[in-house]
Amino acid sequence: MAESVLDNVSKIKGVDKSGMLSFCVDAAKHYGRALEAAGRVSAGFSAPENVVVAGMGGSAIGGELLKDLVRKDARVPVVVSRAYSLPGYVDERSLVFVVSYSGETEETLSSFLDAVRRKCMVFCVSSGGSLLEFADRLGVPFLRVPSGFPPRAALPYLFAPLVVLSERFGVVSGVSGGFSEAMSVLERVSGECAPDVPVSGNAAKSLAVGVNGSVPVVYGFGAFRSVAQRFKTQFNENAKVPSKWAYFSEVDHNEVVGWERAGRLAECFSAVFLRDKAEPVEFRNRIEITKGLMPSGSKLFEVWSQGEGVLARMLSAVCIGDFASVYLALLRGVDPTPVETISLLKARMKRSGTKEKVIRELERLAGSR
Repeated sequence: MAESVLDNVSKIKGVDKSGMLSFCVDAAKHYGRALEAAGRVSAGFSAPENVVVAGMGGSAIGGELLKDLVRKDARVPVVVSRAYSLPGYVDERSLVFVVSYSGETEETLSSFLDAVRRKCMVFCVSSGGSLLEFADRLGVPFLRVPSGFPPRAALPYLFAPLVVLSERFGVVSGVSGGFSEAMSVLERVSGECAPDVPVSGNAAKSLAVGVNGSVPVVYGFGAFRSVAQRFKTQFNENAKVPSKWAYFSEVDHNEVVGWERAGRLAECFSAVFLRDKAEPVEFRNRIEITKGLMPSGSKLFEVWSQGEGVLARMLSAVCIGDFASVYLALLRGVDPTPVETISLLKARMKRSGTKEKVIRELERLAGSR
C-alpha cells in the first residue's frame, strides 16, 4: 500500500529531499531561538491605537495567529493586511508590523512604502532582501531572522517576535510567558508525530492516510480559526493538494448547507475538525451537531490540541497539521519543499514591473532623507 512509505524512514528521506520534516521535528528549538532574537530588539514605540500585520502567505500567518491569541486581551484592534496598501484608517498612531521572510514580496514592499509615507510606527521582520535594505536606509527598526528556510517553515521566527514585541509596545500583556509551556508541549507532540513513530500510533500520519485522495476541509473555532487556516495552506504548499478552511460559528450559517445535497461529490472531500478540551460548550454543541448533519459515509476526522495555556494548545495543533501535510506529500510521492507554481507565477509577475515600480519609489524616498 502507498502509505507504507510513512513507516519507512529511508523512503521518507528519499522523498523529503530538502528535509521539510526536520522543521516540524525541531519546532520547539526554533521557537526558542526566535524568542532569544526577539529579546535582543531594542526598539520601542508608544502605545498604538491599532495594530496591522502586513504580509502575505507564510509570512502573514503569524499575524493571524497573533490576532486570535490576543483577541480577548488586546487593548487595541489587531488586523492582518494582505494587500498592496494598508487600510484607510492607518496613520501615525498605528503600529505596522511588516513581515516578509524573503524581504522581496512585492505586496509587502508596497505596504511598507505606504506605512512609511503615512508616518506609521513601523517594525520589519525579515531575513533580508529589499525590505531590510530600505528599512536600514530609512531608519526603520527591524529584526533580521535566520535565512535559508522555506517561508512557511520559518513560522517560529515570524510569529514569536510579534507576540513579544506586541507586549513590549503595550498592545497586550502576560501572553509571551506561554511560550515556556508551548515549547515543552511542542517537544512532546513532535516526538509523538516523528518519522520513526508508526502510523498506528502517530496522529499526524493517521490523518494524512485518512485524507489522502480527498480535498481536506479544515474547520476551526475561536483561537483555532487561524490554526485551521494554517492547516489549509500547509496542505496546499507541502502536499500540493486543493484544500479549504472555515470556522465556527460561521460554518453553521452557510457552509453546512453545502454538504446537504452533495451526494457523490461529498466523496471527494474530507472534513477535519479542530478540537480543544477547553472549547466552550456552545462550540462543542455546534461541532457535534454539525458532524451529525454531515452526509452518511463522509470522511470525518478530529485533531485534538494539547497543553493547558491557549498558546500551547494553538501551537500543538499547528504542529500536528504541519506534520500531517508533509506526510500527505510523502504518500503522494511529492517532495514537500519546492513550490514550482509560485516560482513560475513570480517570474511571470516580474514582467509586469509592479515590484520594480515600488523599489523605485522606495529609492526616491530613501534618497530624499
